[in-house]
Amino acid sequence: MTIHVEGLAAIVIFYVLILLVGIWAAWKNKNSGVEEGADRSEIIMVGGRDIGLFVGGFTMTATWVGGGYINGTAEYVYLPGYGLAWAQAPFGYALSLVVGGLFFAKPMRSKGYVTMLDPFQQLYGKRMGGLLFIPALMGEIFWSAAILSALGATLSVIVDININMSVVISALIAIFYTLVGGLYSVAYTDVVQLFCIFLGLWVSVPFALSNPAVSDITVTAVKQIYQKPWVGSLKSSDTWMWLDNFFLLMLGGIPWQVYFQRVLSASSATYAQVLSFLAAFGCLVMAVPSVLIGAIGASTDWNMTTYGAMPPMEKDESDMILPIVLQHLCPPYISFFGLGAVSAAVMSSADSSILSASSMFARNIYKLAFRQSASDREIVWVMRVTIFVFGALATAMALLTGTVYGLWYLSSDLVYVIIFPQLLSVLFVKGTNTYGSVAGYIFGLVLRVGGGEPYLKLPPFIYYPGWHLEEKVHHLTREVEYVVVQQFPFKTVSMLASFLANVGFSYLMKYLFESGKLPPKYDFLDAVLSRHSREIMDKTTLMNSDNITLSELAPVKPRLSTTLAGTFTNKEMLSEGETSPDTSNNEID
Repeated sequence: MTIHVEGLAAIVIFYVLILLVGIWAAWKNKNSGVEEGADRSEIIMVGGRDIGLFVGGFTMTATWVGGGYINGTAEYVYLPGYGLAWAQAPFGYALSLVVGGLFFAKPMRSKGYVTMLDPFQQLYGKRMGGLLFIPALMGEIFWSAAILSALGATLSVIVDININMSVVISALIAIFYTLVGGLYSVAYTDVVQLFCIFLGLWVSVPFALSNPAVSDITVTAVKQIYQKPWVGSLKSSDTWMWLDNFFLLMLGGIPWQVYFQRVLSASSATYAQVLSFLAAFGCLVMAVPSVLIGAIGASTDWNMTTYGAMPPMEKDESDMILPIVLQHLCPPYISFFGLGAVSAAVMSSADSSILSASSMFARNIYKLAFRQSASDREIVWVMRVTIFVFGALATAMALLTGTVYGLWYLSSDLVYVIIFPQLLSVLFVKGTNTYGSVAGYIFGLVLRVGGGEPYLKLPPFIYYPGWHLEEKVHHLTREVEYVVVQQFPFKTVSMLASFLANVGFSYLMKYLFESGKLPPKYDFLDAVLSRHSREIMDKTTLMNSDNITLSELAPVKPRLSTTLAGTFTNKEMLSEGETSPDTSNNEID
């Protein structure tokens, strides 16, 4: 095995830099929020709610601009038959942040929640909160595993080092500084990582464009030279499937703890909205070099490069087009610089997901569901243990599971079809209850899983209109595989069915119990006639008990009297308590 000394040196320097920044951030903010009496666990989860625009904008952008984002965008632009027309992530995630900022950021931040699951447990109870934790956790863990797996493959392409070693070292560094500093370390390292991604990819692009093997990308955009034009095209028969995937990105990108962790850490509700808009712009800017690298890959005569005569697509290496371009079309010192960018992208997303998963478990499962008398110190230790456990789990899956991408695709779909309609209901629909929530959960789960998942070789048991069998030939082994393609927008239909089931069953059960058609003894979830029972953790239990004090309701400075979101907000849910007093201007810039 060849060891590239320059490559190893670049990785070591970059990793040491990230580690030092993470430790510095933890040390710098070790006493933040203590003077105001905030709990240490809350400071770890939401950074004392004093994240300003500069750091907040960077950390929210870096959360989305991960290894999957930059590699996946380049891959789809490169793939013949797909191209830029199918590279939906940049615009999909950007619009997701805009919609989240317009409608979801202010209601969530104004109420002073600590995690995304708080409103669910407040309205639907701890058992329903536990059920909703499952797809949320799956999404975070599988996402971390998928990008760690991509990192290992990427590093091995350029540096030729052991994949397992690179994944383990990367995960350990991310876990360590997250353990030490919580959201502060994650946020400050995101600033460095985003800068490295931007600089590393943009430095690489001119060298790749000027390589003699690369044709003019403006010509290959519309004319076939080495493969089909990289702008791509959309067949009329694929329109519904394209829209289904686009709505999955745009709306399914909202109900993630990694997003709301940034929203809830903002120093005010208005700042939370502004952070979302800044991150949307950042996502688009950061996608440009990935698009160009994908276009360069589609415009290259690979026979003139050290890669070989067969293009990456014919070796089933399309997903590695970004590191392949860096290695074979750029000088060695430039490719190693770009390698740091790829590593940065991965670590900036992995640390966020691990922290998000541990925050939800420590607060919503351990404390609110099982140990409401737990001390703040106990919660901090639970968070530290789960950061390590979830990080180790994601690392193990990245190394041992060959279907990690399929698991992530399915879990992200479940976040879209289950959690998003629940979030809509809890914030914007008056009168929903636990019965409707359970019904919506079941409807969404069955309809989505019923559509199958080709990446997991999970066959469908619901064949939606327009389905067909597609023949897939593996270029290297020449094996033929038949895959069921569902052209019907069944993911979005599942989401809508879940939402309508939630609302419909909520009102049905409310009518049946309140009209006396069903006796009170059948209200076994205490969701209609016993709304203030011990099971329903309303504002008194969730936010004003001896253990979960009003200090968690961080003060919010209302800077806009009304917003578009306020027009539709569920007033019953959000007006149970008075508005928190104004905050001090303690912000990080």
